[in-house]
Amino acid sequence: MQKDSKIYVAGHRGMVGSAIVRELQRQGYTNIITRTHAELDLTRQDQVERFFAEERPEYVFLAAAKVGGIVANQSALADFMYENMMLEMNVIHAAWKNGCKKLEFLGSSCIYPRLAPQPMKEDCLLTSALEPTNEAYALAKISGLKYCEYLNRQYGTDFISLMPTNLYGPNDNYHPTHSHVLPALIRRFHEAKEQGLKEVTCWGDGSPLREFLYVDDLANLCVFLMENYSGNETVNAGSGKEITIKGLTELVAKVVGYEGAILWDTSKPNGTPRKLLDVSKSAAMGWTAQTSLEDGIRLAYADFLSNPMRAER
Repeated sequence: MQKDSKIYVAGHRGMVGSAIVRELQRQGYTNIITRTHAELDLTRQDQVERFFAEERPEYVFLAAAKVGGIVANQSALADFMYENMMLEMNVIHAAWKNGCKKLEFLGSSCIYPRLAPQPMKEDCLLTSALEPTNEAYALAKISGLKYCEYLNRQYGTDFISLMPTNLYGPNDNYHPTHSHVLPALIRRFHEAKEQGLKEVTCWGDGSPLREFLYVDDLANLCVFLMENYSGNETVNAGSGKEITIKGLTELVAKVVGYEGAILWDTSKPNGTPRKLLDVSKSAAMGWTAQTSLEDGIRLAYADFLSNPMRAER
């Protein structure tokens, strides 16, 4: 990409999209195109085709998605599949149709089988069953990355895909029931501290292992891959380090300053027992994550405190 290349970031108001915009600006890119949902509904094919025909972006970062945690995924299976499938197909198809030089599609590590060998390599995709709690979202993301691959194979496009692990950081979603585990814990412990609660109850038994990547590290990798990688196989994006949910809760409580007891409701689901990505592919290209989990949580908590609308999201 040239510094004045026309770059469209789809989903620029979300956590990932906003981080990509920050990273592009940090690196001196000056011609970044964005549209709000009110200006452009990506699930509407006619609107997307009109936008691409008029703007003709040279590079596209497809970070737009309908996202949520276990509760959101289980309660809105059809919505998660439909909205993600529609927006992905519309943007990818319009990018190909209008001669986009390169597109980068962002998926999720939930595309990999529930019991995939750990750490999960890119080639374990579609080798066994998915995690049922987010199967609809995973199927949509698999469809998006496969459509990129098929366009490359059939039409010679240069469309790549990136599969991030669990993300967190500035502009995250802190909704009490629709957020992911780390932002949900930040909110829970912050409110517990404010209210003087003596105990906080968390879901499951705390045993699942999870990997987390600070979103600005992901954005740096996104730009790095756009400039340095081409290929049909997806690239994993992770820190290469894991922590138990129990360890995570204790770390978040420490950062937030909550000193009460942490209890566990074992009647609630744990989700996938372990999710660690094999990040050897990005490491071989010379990229590694730079932000430690504790430092990242401190940055995320500072962002949470600075966001007056956090309780509504």
